Amino acid sequence: MNFAAPLLLSLKLSSVTTLFLLVLGVPFAYWLVFSRFRFKFLVESIVALPLVLPPTVLGFYLLMAIGANSFFGRWYESLFNKPLAFSFEGLVLGSFLYSLPFAVQPIQMAFNSIDKKLLEASWSLGRSNIYTFFRVILPLSRHGIITGCVLSFAHTLGEFGVILMIGGNIPGITRVASVAIYDEVQSLNYGSANMYAAILLLFSFVILAAVYFVNRRFTRTI
Repeated sequence: MNFAAPLLLSLKLSSVTTLFLLVLGVPFAYWLVFSRFRFKFLVESIVALPLVLPPTVLGFYLLMAIGANSFFGRWYESLFNKPLAFSFEGLVLGSFLYSLPFAVQPIQMAFNSIDKKLLEASWSLGRSNIYTFFRVILPLSRHGIITGCVLSFAHTLGEFGVILMIGGNIPGITRVASVAIYDEVQSLNYGSANMYAAILLLFSFVILAAVYFVNRRFTRTI
């Protein structure tokens, strides 16, 4: 068995998930901050659910939603000629939902921290919302965007419960590093489990150190 395969698959899953979270999370966070939707608090509660919900619960409901017996699962399989559950694409969907608050909330906080007078000045000069977003909001929120991306990447890298529920343990397809640790422990291969765990521990520490460094640097420059 290739020792590096689960680690590489974890990195691939984290990278793809973070890319989707960046593309969709930024406009979604903008909507959460600037929308006047009356029931926005319900949407915010749904987004934050993975913070308090046991991963196995989320994974179970996702499995019911995308499994072979569900409408969505049958539709996906008829369209792509392969099941969504127990596939890499299914892992991406589950990771996206599970890591969503870790990407959206830092970006949302960064948007909220912008001085509203700067936005009003841009709009009073006749600038459009799109211009104000790209030339004022995004540059002033870059620390929150970076933090959201890094945290969601690290969170996806170490997730276990959701992965195991909707992906199982298929080598080369869904056997990521966190699942490999569980598998090695079950087989009493503590040496291999320790190597996987040590690599994830070191990687997580480096990521968190980078987040704190970036935040401190931006705090000093503001």
